[in-house]
Amino acid sequence: MTLSIGIIGLGFMGSDHVKRVATRLNGARLGGVADLKKDLAEKYAKEYGAKVFDNGMDLIDSPDIDAVMVVTRPHETHEQFVIHAIEVGKFVFCEKPLTLTAAGCQKIIDAEVKGGKRLVQVGFMRRYDPGYIEMKQAIDSHEYGEPLLIHATHRNTAVDETYDTSMSIIETAIHEADVLHWLLGEDYESGTTFLPKKQTKYTHSKLHDPQIITLDTKSGVHIDLEVFVNDRIGYDINCSVVCEDGIINLESPQVTSVKTNDLKRQIKIPVDCTERFKVAYDHELQNWVDDVQQNKVTGPSSWDGLVAMVTCDALAKSRDNNAERVSIKLPANKPAMYND
Repeated sequence: MTLSIGIIGLGFMGSDHVKRVATRLNGARLGGVADLKKDLAEKYAKEYGAKVFDNGMDLIDSPDIDAVMVVTRPHETHEQFVIHAIEVGKFVFCEKPLTLTAAGCQKIIDAEVKGGKRLVQVGFMRRYDPGYIEMKQAIDSHEYGEPLLIHATHRNTAVDETYDTSMSIIETAIHEADVLHWLLGEDYESGTTFLPKKQTKYTHSKLHDPQIITLDTKSGVHIDLEVFVNDRIGYDINCSVVCEDGIINLESPQVTSVKTNDLKRQIKIPVDCTERFKVAYDHELQNWVDDVQQNKVTGPSSWDGLVAMVTCDALAKSRDNNAERVSIKLPANKPAMYND
């Protein structure tokens, strides 16, 4: 069958997903859209032959919509839409973060457990990136021995003045909180966030930039992460896993590099996440569509959303308390439905 997908939220990521659903996915079509900016919703509805809904709840309730995507900002709105989709029994894809609090994630988990079925997938697209997939395969194979250290960077070209110090964790580092947890296949023990005294001249009064994060896993793997959101060079994502018998490096996807007569070599750096992770986004949503057609979801779960949020909460606490080391403690009883 062709899955009719409704998208709530048509901002930066929502508009990118609209085009993906409408033009690049097999077995799916754009059935409806909802956004507070009615003119934006009408624009995409007209362009792709979709229905405009007055609000997200009406979209979820509509019999014309088979599955829902929640891509709203502010992120506080995710919780209400996701829980309502669960209550009416519809599969729902929610962009990260699942909610802005661990308590909110727990409410979503409780709703799924009550219904007895996984219906939620969280938008941690890096798990679908070919580079990260190869890294995980290499780690899991133990070909290079046990992982000892991870060095990572998450750099953005620039952010505006609506982006503040807290968002370096909840908006940016949350991706590493998830993907490194997934790469290693183990939980974190503790973490810190350090605010260096020296900052870039391109920051503003409400943003401390850059920031340095460390994480330690239960087995003792040590991770350091640089979060720098005004690097002025591009969307520069790097990850190096130092193992006992080798070092696994993530390479940014590129087709060519250029050497010039002024003794320079140029390598293209992506502009933003939609360029760097285009393939990952495509694979992520195609996998979701394929799963929903089989009446299941296998991607990042509500539990994964909770793990990422508990980690971010600990890192935020460390940041606000002079980089003290903070324990990362997950709820004791993980529901069985998230063990698959």
